[in-house]
Amino acid sequence: MKHSLPGCTKKRWRTIVYLLLYGFIIPAGAQTGAKNDLFDREEIIQITLTGNVAKALSERSTVSLKYDGALTYKNDVNMGIVIPIQLQSRGNFRRSKDNCKLPPLWIHFTKANSPVTSIFSEQKKMKLVIPCQGDEYIIREWLAYKIYNLISPLSFRTRLVQVSLDDPAIRKAPAPFYAILLEEEKQLAKRNKMIAVETKTRPQQTQTNPFLTMTVFEYLIGNTDWSVQFLHNVKLLVKDSLSLPITVPYDFDHAGIVSALYALPEEALQLSSIKERRYRGYCMTDLKVFEPVIARYNDLKSDIYSLYNNCKLIDAKYLKFVTGFLDEFYETINNSKKWQKAFSYPCEPDGTGNIIIKGLKEN
Repeated sequence: MKHSLPGCTKKRWRTIVYLLLYGFIIPAGAQTGAKNDLFDREEIIQITLTGNVAKALSERSTVSLKYDGALTYKNDVNMGIVIPIQLQSRGNFRRSKDNCKLPPLWIHFTKANSPVTSIFSEQKKMKLVIPCQGDEYIIREWLAYKIYNLISPLSFRTRLVQVSLDDPAIRKAPAPFYAILLEEEKQLAKRNKMIAVETKTRPQQTQTNPFLTMTVFEYLIGNTDWSVQFLHNVKLLVKDSLSLPITVPYDFDHAGIVSALYALPEEALQLSSIKERRYRGYCMTDLKVFEPVIARYNDLKSDIYSLYNNCKLIDAKYLKFVTGFLDEFYETINNSKKWQKAFSYPCEPDGTGNIIIKGLKEN
């Protein structure tokens, strides 16, 4: 007679085993947060930014100022809610005028006169990811975040919004555009009962299973634009002062699955395009450690495909591309020779598996 936990399907049991590999199980309700949580729902929020929007968007230097403004949206009863905020430009690649039409923003929520019933009432400082060169890339990057939400609770939650800009100083205001609101790092840590840390570390000094889960995800989406040792598009969480950190990825606009026209592979990696995958973990001699990670991705295969098949915001051409792109990934991880070759690439002495990306290396 086969035994299983009461009420658990085989798939759910695998999920529980997988979470145990992280060293803990997320308590019930920890992923969803408060009842009025901004990330509880999927509907696209229509928001309007007013005030000194033009000044905030014109700041392209690494040291940017905060500008007063307001964020307006409508609640469930169609009532306009106005929230005082401050806007501040942010980013590295996307902040440059040479790369992007508009920079991404920080939205700082001020508590004075802010409605306590607002869906933003728990927020302090959020990233607003604005289109660099087209709404379609925002949708695609948002879907990449949704993939990792399926894979791990140790992932940034997002909310898709449509933004209107209302500032007389903007001579020709753009049409409403899609953008991503990204969960605060501290909130990510809090709902997982962990602490966010900024200490730079080597990838070998992080928890193995979460690291492999992240690196296989980066391989899935075709992203090489990240680094643990330089905290580039990676955040670290710890359970306590004695535990090893866990890696959490973010910022996927340079991934092959997004296929942004402005994204190019780093020359030192010797890739022909961002659509060419390259595993960028560290050398592991025992490849069996990948097996539970691969099982996790196989368990979620239909859910990952469904994200795209059920998304009405992408066109048929992109759906065909992304289906083929995912097919290639699953063909690799279900062929032992192929995945072992791909994931052992960092062990090759003449490869570029452990190269330090130019610009990240400290002077």
